[in-house]
Amino acid sequence: MKTTTRLFTVRRTLLAGLTAATLAGTVGCVPILLGAAAGTAMVASDRRSSGTQVDDQTIELRGVARARDAAGPNAHINVTSYNRMALITGEVSGEADRAAVAKAVAGLDNVRSVVNELVVAPSSTLGERTADSVLTGRVKASFVEAADVPAAAFKVVTERGVVYLMGRVTEGEAARATERARNVTNVKKVVRLMEILSDAEAAALKASAAKAP
Repeated sequence: MKTTTRLFTVRRTLLAGLTAATLAGTVGCVPILLGAAAGTAMVASDRRSSGTQVDDQTIELRGVARARDAAGPNAHINVTSYNRMALITGEVSGEADRAAVAKAVAGLDNVRSVVNELVVAPSSTLGERTADSVLTGRVKASFVEAADVPAAAFKVVTERGVVYLMGRVTEGEAARATERARNVTNVKKVVRLMEILSDAEAAALKASAAKAP
């Protein structure tokens, strides 16, 4: 029986003072194109601001580059950012590399927290990574099928059969999504990395997205 383990639920205590710096055209040396139409579509389907989404994209791009510098090109490392929380997954050759990667990613601009899920192990095979991609797709599909799970509010990451759920959701949405993910065949466990919103906050975000042009 699959169980939900290592619960990381992020409360909103740190977010009140954070504002997303909307970046026009470029972020540092990384070009990011975000037109008005694209920005509207992103916000309408996502509970992050457009500026935060741009920050997350930049963190992911720069995070992988920093990780490779820290651990070498042979390590298998993924960096996934949601609302400026950086999740690091994959495999490295030793604890020193694991710590070095976490430090490198934590030093990136706009990163507010890091969850280091790297394991010291041989790099996963192409077959394992393909299986993880399939699981991610199945979990996302299970969310879309559920009327009571806002699929667009979640980011799903899978490594070695472990599903990580990121998002800005209510307690009820988190519980329902976790249950659906846990019941997808071949999912080993579910790790929750979520910012919990009140029902009123979620409703306000929905109303705001509906009014967007």
